[in-house]
Amino acid sequence: MKHPCHRSFTLLLFALLRLGRSSGTADSRPSCRRCDPQLSCNCSCGGFTRVPTVTDHARTLDLSFNNITALTDDDLKGHEQLKVLDLHANRIAIIHPSALDSLWSLEELDLSDNRLSTLNHSWFSHLGALQKLHLLNNPYSRLGSPPLFRGLVGLRSLAFGGPALQELRRGDLHGVTQLDELTVHANNLARYQSGALADIWPLGHVTLSLHGPFLTNPTLASAVLSDVSYPETPITLEDIHLTGNESAQALREAARKRIRQLSFRNLSMSDEAAVGFLLLFDGVPLTSLSFDGVTLTGDGSWVPANKTNLGSMDEIFVRNLVVVDILSFFMTAELYFLFQFQRKMSIINSKLFLVSCKTTQVMVNTEYLDVSDNLLTDMTLEYMMCEGSSTLKELRVLNISGNPLKSLSTVSRLVAKLTKMTHLDISRTSYSSMPSSCSWPSALRYLNISMSKLTTTTPCLPTSLEVLDLSYNDLRDFTVLLPVLRELYLSGNKFLRLPSGNLLVNLRTLTIQSNTLNVFSHSDLQSFRRLQNLQAGQNKFICSCTFVPFLQFLLRGGGDVQLTDGEASYVCDSPLHLQGKPVSGVHLSVVECHQVLFVSVSCGLALVVGVVLCVLLWRLHVFWYMSMTWAWLKAKRSSKNRRRRDTEGWEALLSFDAFVSYSERDAGWVENFLVPELEEPSDSNSGNASSFTLCLHKRDFLPGHWIMDNIMNAIERSRRTVFVLSENFVHSDWCRYELDFSHFWLFDVGGDAAILILLEPLSKDDVPKRFCKLRKIMSSTTYLEWPQEEERRPEFWRSLRNALRGDQEDN
Repeated sequence: MKHPCHRSFTLLLFALLRLGRSSGTADSRPSCRRCDPQLSCNCSCGGFTRVPTVTDHARTLDLSFNNITALTDDDLKGHEQLKVLDLHANRIAIIHPSALDSLWSLEELDLSDNRLSTLNHSWFSHLGALQKLHLLNNPYSRLGSPPLFRGLVGLRSLAFGGPALQELRRGDLHGVTQLDELTVHANNLARYQSGALADIWPLGHVTLSLHGPFLTNPTLASAVLSDVSYPETPITLEDIHLTGNESAQALREAARKRIRQLSFRNLSMSDEAAVGFLLLFDGVPLTSLSFDGVTLTGDGSWVPANKTNLGSMDEIFVRNLVVVDILSFFMTAELYFLFQFQRKMSIINSKLFLVSCKTTQVMVNTEYLDVSDNLLTDMTLEYMMCEGSSTLKELRVLNISGNPLKSLSTVSRLVAKLTKMTHLDISRTSYSSMPSSCSWPSALRYLNISMSKLTTTTPCLPTSLEVLDLSYNDLRDFTVLLPVLRELYLSGNKFLRLPSGNLLVNLRTLTIQSNTLNVFSHSDLQSFRRLQNLQAGQNKFICSCTFVPFLQFLLRGGGDVQLTDGEASYVCDSPLHLQGKPVSGVHLSVVECHQVLFVSVSCGLALVVGVVLCVLLWRLHVFWYMSMTWAWLKAKRSSKNRRRRDTEGWEALLSFDAFVSYSERDAGWVENFLVPELEEPSDSNSGNASSFTLCLHKRDFLPGHWIMDNIMNAIERSRRTVFVLSENFVHSDWCRYELDFSHFWLFDVGGDAAILILLEPLSKDDVPKRFCKLRKIMSSTTYLEWPQEEERRPEFWRSLRNALRGDQEDN
């Protein structure tokens, strides 16, 4: 037997070896954890040499196609809940007598294809719930004694036998009272005691392999058949070779007992055997005759049996027919007598290229005709349908799929006269186009044109259709009005969208899988008035923000339309980051789904934040700091004379003792009091007071230069900056510039370079808060107040001179 496990066991065996070493015992059992939520454990093809450990609650255990050689008494202990045990295709040669004792609930047991040379009744003595037992293809020659199946009162399916089975004795099946299915492989059976299978009643379907007995001992084969032949029991005979009339006579007892249903599988038959077979069943009320895999070795000389009465035969089924000498085989016209009475006729995959008109003319009772997967062409089909004459009047179902037919108009014309035909299958043909109009039977309800090469649909399709299958063509749209259509199958085409529901007002089921469908919407489904079931999976869906919620709603069972192909069929194809993800698990963000709204809200929030931030920065004078920093840096770059940080360089640069910053409205005080007093002091006021060089903007700023450069140069070339503070100063624009630059200058050279003179009472709170350095100086340094009393002014001037001389004295 060919092993179905197409995989390497190397890694698994290595893992088992490691498990054995880690356990510290030579006979430790491997484990298998391949169990689903329904407690079904699939340990098939696992390379196990012993029964592995699985959960004690397992209901199904599949151990097929492993290398298990023996079942010990404790391999299956603890599995009281096990219902199904599959051990076929192993190497089991030994089973301990009590190995299966704990499986009280077991209903199905398969021990086929092993190496059991003897069978022990004790294996099954505790399996009272067993319903299905398979023991095929083991090397035992007899079932054994005492009877194996004595306690299996619930057994309904039994399969036993194999190439080594030599003997069946009466009493071997004692205890088996009734079966739904019996399979016996006895191709090499040499001894059969009549009645060995006769005690089973009622008996359902029986399958017998009796190749050897039919060839060498027809009497033995006849005895076996006689014991299982009942009118109500369908019989299938496998691997039969009927060479002559004698081998056909082995069926005599079956015919005598008026069997109703007979099937052959893998049958080889000569002309002589065929004639004997037909004559044997002459007058027998055989209702169904089936051949699956039949080889005819003669030339079809069956005419001697043309008087056979097969009037009771309702169905003939032939599949995989091989005619060895096809060139000399008689035409079907000579075998017409075989097809006179049947209601159902099937000749499938048998290289049939011609059915004569004479044959179809005698098929007056045929309602079902299947000639699929043959070699019929448009021309031979015309000959079969007897164009111009009445034939197959009672035909209701015609299947001519899988034939090399090319003309759809020819088929429609030929079947138009079959007025009772309701079902037509013309799938798997070579149709590439559809004519604009066609003639069809008025009773036609089901039409299958799938797996062809159609690119368009036309009104050729009959309006009487209730079911239409156009799957796996090259269709891109569907534009035909079919008012009574209930089911439409369009899978495997090239549809980009759903067909219009206005053309299919009665449609209840639509299948459109495996197309190029990107999206569909609620409005698309609303156009179908009565649609209930939709299968649209396995398409190239664009997971957009409108499609995903809608499809998820349908997958949850919402709406009137049910998606019957399951969540796993609906997978995103785009965008790229969602490709391959199930639509049911996709969650799209607000940014992806509401971009315009998101941008609008984001811009609005950004604007609000910007306005708030600007107000905050304005209140904190950040803009002022930035503008003054820029002006400061620009003025420093454009200034021709830079301040030197070393003492000698700086002293060489200084030209004034003080730069006087004052308001134009206070110019009178500066010119009448400050300048005369400091630049031209009188002895009467100050004693031996020295003179100072002052920088005034009116006389000392260079004309034609940028005012910022003049202020910057004046501050840099002066040892001190004298601020004449007043209400006028605070509100003067030019004073603000001078104060601003002085503010930055003070950060460079320190607070001692500034001298404050208050012409009128002015607190630090009257100075704008952005001049934090000056406000700090006012709060930490004694400033000079201009006295209104005459007698206090000499002291004021003395203090001012001392302040102006501070750097000189330090230097």
